[in-house]
Amino acid sequence: MKKRWLLNLLLLCLVAGLMAFLYLRPQQVVEQAQGYEISNYKLSEFNAISVEYPTKAAVSFAKVNGNWRLVAPIKMRADRASVQRILSIIAAKSKDKITSSNLEKFGLSNPELKLKLFRDNNNVEEFTFGTHNPVTDEQYVAHRGNVYLVANAYGEAAATQLIELIDKSPLKPTEKVAGFDFSHLEQWEDSKLKLDLLDGQWKVSIAAAKPQQNEMNEWLDFSWVQNSAKSVEIYRPDHKVTYPSFEIKLTDGSKVHFDKIQESPDLQLARPDEGLIYNFPADSGFTMLNPPINNPN
Repeated sequence: MKKRWLLNLLLLCLVAGLMAFLYLRPQQVVEQAQGYEISNYKLSEFNAISVEYPTKAAVSFAKVNGNWRLVAPIKMRADRASVQRILSIIAAKSKDKITSSNLEKFGLSNPELKLKLFRDNNNVEEFTFGTHNPVTDEQYVAHRGNVYLVANAYGEAAATQLIELIDKSPLKPTEKVAGFDFSHLEQWEDSKLKLDLLDGQWKVSIAAAKPQQNEMNEWLDFSWVQNSAKSVEIYRPDHKVTYPSFEIKLTDGSKVHFDKIQESPDLQLARPDEGLIYNFPADSGFTMLNPPINNPN
């Protein structure tokens, strides 16, 4: 009886050991199957980007005072999230790493696009995008003599339409608000509404108004500092047309002028100095132009 008990115990240990082996070994295989890293660069290493196409003008970015700007074919503030998506190729992983001189096989002899990331003029990393693999729904990318299969999203990010690469925030990151002059908007023409932010306190030109400081701060942050348009378009002012307008006063003493092109179905605000029209949904657009001043009249 004792021998049978010892035999059962031995068999139990063998089964437990086998189960532990089978459990741990697949984890090692999974780790190996995670694939190859295309690079080990960091986002902060690069200060310029060029996206080059075979049949149209290249799109170029440059980092200026810590902020990304489009520099060609137009000069505009760049959408930070779009730039980060383009740069994300440096963190891509691939299950396949191919060393081959036959670039034509992967559509890399006449690539769909070339992405160049610059540390400086003499230090450039190039990523070349070739054909798509219909089986895996991935794209061939060449970098430093190797070919990788990566998700289609990396090529799509680099090929984003130019207008979508423009920053959709109506204010620059460096522009700090000191007040608003809404006196030339229809709803505020009679009251000549002006707002001033002095030493952290809001002052309203309408004597009967009783603004709550927290509400005003939330309005500024939600409607102007953090708010981005759903889309932008190029603005070419028609000097024969006079639009309702307003100005935002900045802490450095300067002002930003906006023309109100329309209020519905979307609010369209044009900023002549940026050459852009910003399109906002009607609900958030209404809030932008109607601060919570608590005016009883």
